[in-house]
This record gives sequence, C-alpha cells and structure tokens, in this order.
Amino acid sequence: MPCWDQTMAGYKLPVKVVFCSAILSSRSVLSWMQKLFCGVCFGVLASLEDYEETVKKAKEAWKVWADIPAPKRGEIVRQIGDALRQKIKVLGSLVSLEMGKIFVEGVGEVQEYVDVCDYAVGLSRMIGGPILPSESKYVRPGHALIEQWNPVGLVGIITAFNFPVAVYGWNSAIAMICGNACLWKGAPTTSLTSVAVTKIIAKVLEDNKVPGAICSLVCGGADIGTAMARDERMDLLSFTGSTKVGKQVALMVQERFGRSLLELGGNNAIIVFEDADLNLVIPSALFAAVGTAGQRCTTARRLFLHESIHDEVVAKLAQAYAQVRIGDPWDPDTLYGPLHTKEAVKMFLDAVEQAKQQGGSVVYGGKVINRPGNYVEPTIVTGLPHNAPIVHTETFAPILYVLKFKEEEEVFAWNNEVKQGLSSSIFTKDLGRIFRWLGPKGSDCGIVNVNIPTSGAEIGGAFGGEKHTGGGRESGSDSWKLYMRRSTCTINYSKDLPLAQGIKFQ
Repeated sequence: MPCWDQTMAGYKLPVKVVFCSAILSSRSVLSWMQKLFCGVCFGVLASLEDYEETVKKAKEAWKVWADIPAPKRGEIVRQIGDALRQKIKVLGSLVSLEMGKIFVEGVGEVQEYVDVCDYAVGLSRMIGGPILPSESKYVRPGHALIEQWNPVGLVGIITAFNFPVAVYGWNSAIAMICGNACLWKGAPTTSLTSVAVTKIIAKVLEDNKVPGAICSLVCGGADIGTAMARDERMDLLSFTGSTKVGKQVALMVQERFGRSLLELGGNNAIIVFEDADLNLVIPSALFAAVGTAGQRCTTARRLFLHESIHDEVVAKLAQAYAQVRIGDPWDPDTLYGPLHTKEAVKMFLDAVEQAKQQGGSVVYGGKVINRPGNYVEPTIVTGLPHNAPIVHTETFAPILYVLKFKEEEEVFAWNNEVKQGLSSSIFTKDLGRIFRWLGPKGSDCGIVNVNIPTSGAEIGGAFGGEKHTGGGRESGSDSWKLYMRRSTCTINYSKDLPLAQGIKFQ
C-alpha cells in the first residue's frame, strides 16, 4: 500500500539511501531530520499508480491556485523563501550529505532558491501583456487589441543530483507566481533533500489555507520520468540533466506536441588572451574547473591560453590546484569534496586514460584519492588538439583540458565548435575584442562572460544555453513567459463590424 502524506499529494522514498559525504555527526541536523521525516514512509520507489494519484491531486490543486491573484501568489512565494531562509543551514547540510558538495555550496544553493523567491515576488506584480494599437489600415474604430497571459496549468519539473534544491527553485518560484501547480521529480539519489524542501513548502501553503498539492513530489526512477514526458496533463515539462536523456525527453514531449524546457549539458570554455589580468584568471579558472568537483553544468572543461602565456598560466594553475583543500564536505576548511557516485569515478578514470591515448599529458592529478568516498584528484591535461574527441566530450568530473591558440578568430571558432552551447568566458582588456565576443561572430552560448568564470550565473538573468544544451531558459529576465500561454485578443466595443482585408458583405 502506498504511504501518503496528506500535505504533499503523495510520495515514496527508496529503501536504500546513499549518503555521499562521510559520517552523520551534527546533532542539530540529526535532530531536525528526525522531526522532518517523522511519518514519512521509507518503501519502494513510487509506482505509476502513485504517480497517477499525485497528478490528479496536483491538477485539482491548480484549480484553486489559478484563481488567486498573482500578487497574493507572490506573497505566498515570499513566505516560502522566508521558511527556507530559516532552515538554510540544516538544508545546506542535507544537500552536502546527499550530493557531496561542500557545506558552503550547499548553503549557497538554498540561498539561490531564497533569492529567486524574492525575485518572483516583484515579478508577480509585473507580468502581463501590452495593449496594442488596433488595425487602422481598414478603419477599425472601437476596437482594442491586447495580449493576455495565462498559466499553462501543471508544470512538471525533473531535476538532477548536482543542484537538488536550486534548479527546482528557479522553476517552481516563477511557475507558481504565474499561476501554475508543480509536480517535482528529483534525482533518486537526493530524495531526502526533495522531501525536506517539499515539506517546508507544503506547510507554508497549508498555513495560507491552500492545498499542499500545489507543489507535489514524486520520488521515482526513470519510469516516472518517462510517464511525465508522455503525459498530456503535463502542460510544461522542465528537464535538467544530460544531453542524452534530454534528447529522449524532448522527443517524447514533442510526439504529443507538448511544451518542454530543457537545461542539458555544457562543454564550457574560458579563453585567456595575452593582455589578460592573470590575478583574475587563476582563481577564476580554478573555481570554474574545480568547484563542486567539476559537477556543474557550467563547469569550465576547456581552457584556451594564448601561446605567449600558456606555460606561465599552466605553472601557476598547477600551484593553485596543489593548494585546494580536499576533505569531508561538512568540514568548513574543505574546498573540494567527492564525486557523487562510483560510476562518476569510473567515468573520470576513463576520460583521463582517453586523454592520454589521444596525446594529452596529465600535468596535475589524474588519479583516485586513497580515502573513503568517491574522491578523485582535480586534474589538468595539456598537449591535446582543440578537436580531440575527448575534448569534445563532456565528462562530468574535474578535468580541465588546457589548449593553445594564436589568433582571436580561430579561438572564437574553437569555442563554438562543440555541440553544447551553455557558458563561455574570455579574459582580456581589449574593448573591441570584448564586443566582438558578445556580437554575432562571437560566442554562440547562452551565457557569455567577460573577465569572470563560466560558473556562478545570477538569478536576474535568463539561465540556459543553445544547441545541445537544449535552448531552455530559467530564472530571470523574461523566462516567466515559458511558464505561461499567450493569447492575442481583439475586443470590439463598437456597434459596427469592419471585416479583415476590407471585405464587405452587402
């Protein structure tokens, strides 16, 4: 029998819960977790029957939510942000525990959700369409032409292990103020985080006397994800994950003429010109390549160095790598934690071996660290051509391929030659080069930076990329439009009926 929590429309958790970091030692976190998960059924993964029941409850909850004025929805989202803020450290600890990222990154990820809630509050009073001039060529007085934006309905959100809180926040906060209900399927390996976040949200919703099922959760595997992709009741499906799986999702959604929002892989590059400030370059490249142990979609995987500074930068970067403190993610002194799974360790080793076979030299790292957990050395590889197969392969691990270039035109082309188009950055003081980089013949990515790393996107801008990255946009700017449907409305408030193209029926 399924185990139901009436505040959340229904969910189940896997029997086997694997923690990525080390040992549960924080009493405050343990105490909070015991209270939080009291009454939660730890059983098999959610079945398709459980999924069906959850969708029905979410659709019913949407009928209530859609009738609430947008500013009131924004006020409730503000309260969600405040509730998350109150639990930010324990939630950050839980993210660190399950995913393996360092504690400060776990807290920072929850902060992103808080920030996007604040952003969404203001947005709830601003969304809307224009009043347009009615057609004048054929003389249509007494007519008004407006754009009306309405919620799509139910937004399915499938998130990945590497950002088990923030990505859901980017989607749900904006989707909610637009008037949508949400159905979340988090990664199976971060189920406790998904449940914790959902319970916090559910309490806020119920305190406001609206159904908790407005933000529903299903903890399941690939079968649940497939059901969501094929389900016509999913008015929008947001998927964050690999390009390989994203392509399958896109095809299933398109087969039913559905709407999808895809945030997929990134083979991101930093380009360093001879005039760059190396005091900015070294920490930027280090953070972009090593942060979250190379498991960000915006991780720098290619570092293009002008040939005149190549050797100097590589030497300084290797020195910086040697100072990275590796250890337990809960230790405040740790800067670099483990990979998420043993499969990720294997992929790391395979990629390092392929790089060697294709002519690369490992100048730092390249090995598994002899300690409990999925720890590998952050790695620098030099000597490969820009078009080496392994360089064009996104490996979700801390491997940085350092490549030489001579001219601006060639390196801009090399930045764009990979299949993904998420994030990119150049380091230079040349103003003309900066604007060429930002222009039509520059980077073809969704995120195009100057003198900052490829990672660390701000919530106020639209987040997403081009090509095999999927083309989706989340969070800021006009991304809210993806969570709504637009109607062009003509209203005749006159007593006449002028027809299109000047046609007259006598």
